[in-house]
Amino acid sequence: MDYLKPMPNPFPGMNPYLENPDLWPQVHHLLISSIFELLVPQLLPKYIVDIEKRIYELRGENSLLVGIPDVTVLKTPIQTNPPSSNIAVVAPPATAVKVRVPVPVEFREAYLEVKDTETKEVVTVIEVLSPANKRSGKGREMHEEKREKVFGSRAHMVEIDLLRTYKPLPVFGEGIESSYRILVSRREWRPIADLYVFNLPDIIPAFPLPLRGEDAEPIVDLQALLNAVYDRAAYDFRIDYTAEPIPPLSESDAIWADTWLRERGLRESSVNPLY
Repeated sequence: MDYLKPMPNPFPGMNPYLENPDLWPQVHHLLISSIFELLVPQLLPKYIVDIEKRIYELRGENSLLVGIPDVTVLKTPIQTNPPSSNIAVVAPPATAVKVRVPVPVEFREAYLEVKDTETKEVVTVIEVLSPANKRSGKGREMHEEKREKVFGSRAHMVEIDLLRTYKPLPVFGEGIESSYRILVSRREWRPIADLYVFNLPDIIPAFPLPLRGEDAEPIVDLQALLNAVYDRAAYDFRIDYTAEPIPPLSESDAIWADTWLRERGLRESSVNPLY
């Protein structure tokens, strides 16, 4: 039996199509798992790695978040030739529409903790941000509270932001603008931290995982991990590269992406990148 050979991630760095709310929850889960699998054999026996979860409930507008589309309005068709009946029916005053009401949603969010095997003390926290962490509301408030606690503790923190939407988490610096970023905060350097910034055309930078001073630090090649996730989940069979990504790209990124995809035969030259 012949199997189709998967096409690798066509982008040199972050694939903006993976930011789609329909795909991102799975990408987030697989990326967390991939980092876990990378670190466990390198850190044993001195350190263990745990996948932790925070659970919170989103209400109101904030319930329409990751994996849940915005309010959908569907026009109800009008019957032009209703069946005959002896019962008098009063014509409706207006056409009804179908809407989604903002019901509470329980949201589960995974992150990683590197711990000392003997003392179980948390040495490093690794976060891969979700839209709920960046969008104003309870999710962002909870993440910022957790972030401040880590910054005030003896633990290092790594914060990976592969999402273009919403306001980035705060750092102090002049003129820092980028679509994506990785923050590596070492406890002994605070308030100074390393911020890796990159954009759509750039390869995702690899970074060292901070541990205790006497230990060798493994390098996390996030680009390789993301490319492996893309292959494992067969996203090339799910993504339509002739369409524009969701959320939409900036004008300059849309032009760059259109040229990049056309050069790789994934789009026809007639596609309008700004449509």
